[in-house]
Formats: sequence, C-alpha cells, structure tokens
Amino acid sequence: MVNALQISNFAVLPMGTPVQQITCQHCKARFSAIFCKAEGENLAALDTARVCSVYKKGQIIFQEGAHSFGIYCVNSGKVKLSHSGDDGREQIIRLVKAGDIMGYKALLSGERYTATAIALEDAQVCFIPKDLFLGVLQKDAALSFEMMRILSSELRKAELKITHLAQKPVRERLAETLLFIHETYGLESDGQTLNVRLSREEIANLVGTATESAIRLLSEFRKEGMIELEGKKIRLLNMDSIIKTANLQD
Repeated sequence: MVNALQISNFAVLPMGTPVQQITCQHCKARFSAIFCKAEGENLAALDTARVCSVYKKGQIIFQEGAHSFGIYCVNSGKVKLSHSGDDGREQIIRLVKAGDIMGYKALLSGERYTATAIALEDAQVCFIPKDLFLGVLQKDAALSFEMMRILSSELRKAELKITHLAQKPVRERLAETLLFIHETYGLESDGQTLNVRLSREEIANLVGTATESAIRLLSEFRKEGMIELEGKKIRLLNMDSIIKTANLQD
C-alpha cells in the first residue's frame, strides 16, 4: 500500500491506494467530468499522466495550507472540502460528487490550498499533474471555457451563501441545506432517503449554525412531518413543505 507520493525534496502529498487506471472515456462520471470535454489529443495526454487512487472514508486527499501540485477529479464517491476557522472549528465550504474537480483554485492562483479535502465515503479520485493540466488548458479552448464556467458558478454560489447567512433565518437555511444535499447527492432507491450520511455537526456546519440549533430544528421538521430521522439517515417526506420552508427565490 502506498502512503504518500514524493513530489519534491520539500513536499509530500497524501495518497490513497493506487488502482487500475481508468480512461476518461470509461469514467463512471464521464458525462459530467470536465476532462471528458477535452479535445482528442489533449484527452489522451491527460489519460496517460493521470494517477487514480482509492481514499477510504475519513482519509485526507489534500491538506489546507499545502502547496498545489495538480488537480483532482472525483471518479466515484463523495468528498467534503472544509476550512479551519480562527477558533480551529471546521467549516464545510463545498460538497463534492463524482465528476467534480478539486484543487483548481489553488492551482490557478499559485497559492496554497485554502481547504482540506476529506472523503465522506470510500472515493476513487484521479490526480493530474499541474504542468500538464495548465499546458492542456492553454491549448484547449473548450476546456478553458469550461473552467471559466465552473469558476463563475462557484463564485455565484459563494455570493448566495453569504447573502443567505446574513439575511435568512436558520430554519429557512436548514430547509435549503436539505434541498442542496438532495440536489448534490440525490436519493437512495426508496426515493426519499438522502444518498449521503452526514453527522448533525456537519449539517449544522453547512447551515451555518450551532449543532444544538440544527438538532432542535431537525426535530421540529420531523414533528411537522417534513422529514424522518434514523441515525444519520434523513428521509425527505414532504418536499413541498421543505421547499416552502426554504423560501427559495429565483
């Protein structure tokens, strides 16, 4: 088992367990992954240089404060990106699903990672070296445009998050968070259960409130028949009520 990848004499990146290489054409997330939109020869170059690994639940993929040596693409599984606040508390800033990329902001800005990537469940992730990615980005107009679209989308989401934290009551934010998790990870085969297991602390983190407040409001939602709770499982029983409570506006 490989524990780390030596990049230089001064830096070591954490690595998962290497697995058989998967081409972008055969990637489980090929219809949503950005690299599958690259031109033929560029796609071949990415395929040749990629290193794919499996990260176990709870394992760190990259660490806040570390130098960026490449970009990561999630082939399968779920990942959270979290930032450590001034008081040392975790703040989840993004949930990542299959087909999403990570680490691109630090790579493009030349700065260190501002967040830590942690597997929420066993995840298969591909790593593409920095020089190759930047080289392909310069040559491939379609890929460059897709990166701009992704950055613009992330900026818009960050602006909305700031606005909602400042203006929306916690109850509305919790309902909106449940809808966001549903949109990100979908539902299990029963058509009701959120397809991810998050602790009450993680949910509170996403909402932007204290864990005690999140627990109390989840209990209220349960009593009102909007959701059902079973450990970390959350079933969405009344989507209309959840949407109404979230007070979403276009």
